[in-house]
Amino acid sequence: MDTLAAGLDAGLPSHTGRPVNPEAAQTAAPIRVRWLGRVPYRKAWALQHELVDQRAAATIGDTLLLLEHPAVLTLGRHADETHILASPEELAAREIECVRVERGGEVTYHGPGQLVAYPIMALSRRGLLLRPFVRALEGAMIETCSSLGVAAGRRDDHPGCWCDPDGARPRKIGALGVRVERGVTYHGIALNVDPDLRDFELIDPCGMPGVESTSIACEAGWPAERPAGEALTRVVARAGALFAGAFAKRLGSTIEGEPSAVAAG
Repeated sequence: MDTLAAGLDAGLPSHTGRPVNPEAAQTAAPIRVRWLGRVPYRKAWALQHELVDQRAAATIGDTLLLLEHPAVLTLGRHADETHILASPEELAAREIECVRVERGGEVTYHGPGQLVAYPIMALSRRGLLLRPFVRALEGAMIETCSSLGVAAGRRDDHPGCWCDPDGARPRKIGALGVRVERGVTYHGIALNVDPDLRDFELIDPCGMPGVESTSIACEAGWPAERPAGEALTRVVARAGALFAGAFAKRLGSTIEGEPSAVAAG
């Protein structure tokens, strides 16, 4: 399977409280969605571990974290570092950290303009197997692209989201990689909304030399001058709201939380 990273927030309230009654769990229970803004990778990673513990203990329900990261490279447990094409000196000069995490897969880039989504979900309580869960993530990325004017799809044997997946020039627009511990998922997806595509030249994305990375902005013909700072993060937030709704729909569920308010902002 492909790659991905982890998620979190500084300032996200603690999700403590009474244990959820397993007998009362519903396969269509709402998914709590939190928009976290731009969050350093290591903080996001730590929060994921915290929420996985809480979900395994049934003290919280299923949660979807939506966020954006500063520039970072993440590698799976057994990832080959030769797929990082930039020198350590270049990465240091650009203040881009490399972080090895517990997921599988090869190297992945995360950065401003990219939507990252981390579902913390107990699969068995929804009656879900891993493959349909992965399909729901892929389908939600595809629908998000479509809602923003971009045709995308699946590519056989290459998890994630692709433009022209069966054509002469397939282009990767979304990465996917999940891990399951104690029946609870974490890590998730990264969808290129409007990142600086030159940053993908730092790596062989997902360990695939020569793969072309693209974005919704590029495929849809958005203005060449990219928004910056908070304006760029708002663009990502709106894509996050679309993704959350599409993902919940594929699971026969609904969302509760902030995405609709963010999307209107």
